[in-house]
Amino acid sequence: MIKALFVFGTRPEAIKMAPLVREFKKRTSEFETLVCLTGQHREMLKQVIDFFGIPEDFNLNLMKPNQTLFDITADGLKGLEKVIKECRPDVIFVQGDTTTAFIGALAGYYEKIKVVHIEAGLRSGNKYSPFPEEGNRILAGHIADFHFAPTDRAVSSLDKEGISKNVWQVGNTVIDALLLGLDLIRRQGEEKYFDYFKNLDFDKRIVLITGHRRESFGEPFENLCNAIKDVAEKYPDAQFVYPVHLNPNVREVVGRILSDKKNIFLIDPLDYPYLIWLMSKSYLVLTDSGGIQEEAPSLGKPVLVMRDVTERQEGVDAGTARLVGTNRKVIVDAVCELFDNRESYAKMANAVNPYGEGTTSKKVADIISTSFVKAA
Repeated sequence: MIKALFVFGTRPEAIKMAPLVREFKKRTSEFETLVCLTGQHREMLKQVIDFFGIPEDFNLNLMKPNQTLFDITADGLKGLEKVIKECRPDVIFVQGDTTTAFIGALAGYYEKIKVVHIEAGLRSGNKYSPFPEEGNRILAGHIADFHFAPTDRAVSSLDKEGISKNVWQVGNTVIDALLLGLDLIRRQGEEKYFDYFKNLDFDKRIVLITGHRRESFGEPFENLCNAIKDVAEKYPDAQFVYPVHLNPNVREVVGRILSDKKNIFLIDPLDYPYLIWLMSKSYLVLTDSGGIQEEAPSLGKPVLVMRDVTERQEGVDAGTARLVGTNRKVIVDAVCELFDNRESYAKMANAVNPYGEGTTSKKVADIISTSFVKAA
């Protein structure tokens, strides 16, 4: 039996690890599955693992006021040392590009334990954008022993860096999580979701907005907020819903520029099930989030990416997403085109999502089950 330790600590990681953990826990004759939460996020993390029913075996509880990357890295590494020495896993799973993913991989390396990198091979080509995510995923990738890449492009990126052994293209677990989450919502009933968003008129077009990346702070972030204000004024019958990140740098600018528009709804950050449910009801999405670039196309929702570069270029190439940066006019023009041109909208809404069909978790478990001993 293979003892597998899943290490994650943020909401995006929890979303993408949840279907994988559930798949491994089903296979009790093959795997002993353990979960270690670093607590890089706290409440945002808890609501995801509660929704998906993921039990925790260890929790480092790293989160503290005004924590820095130095704090998370140093404290997390020491905490993982204790966990690894206690449970002695055969393999450690890390996901994506967080500081938790980097220190999880590094801790595994220090203890000479095989490391599996989920969502391997994403690259923007700029180590400071997104920061620190680009650096984290490069470092984790060069430590890892098994690489599960979401797309052919990601496989190619790994190959260019000399990583070609134990690499598999399997799609992205975010699609597994999305489909599983929406199925759980349907089975539980949607009444509480309609009640939560009772101020919205679902007969009108809804634009979902997420924006909080630190590399956009300053003038770029003001530009994208002003662009949102412009399109809200141009389309008064549409509704623009912005769950505003808790970061003061985000909340101050958003509140100052967007709070006085009747058709802009500034709300607190949404728990994952409420976010994906609202996404499923939206007309289009404006975002700088990585995960949403992958999720929304599975629901047939065009995505306008408010970043200058993206490590998820596959969506842009496939036509499900469009890179609009933080230029005010470019954002406005792109929204107007999707509102006014049915052909342009249909082309994006009906494009094939390059991130998979929701079977990634099973593929990963199958590969680990058959390949781990041989690779080890």
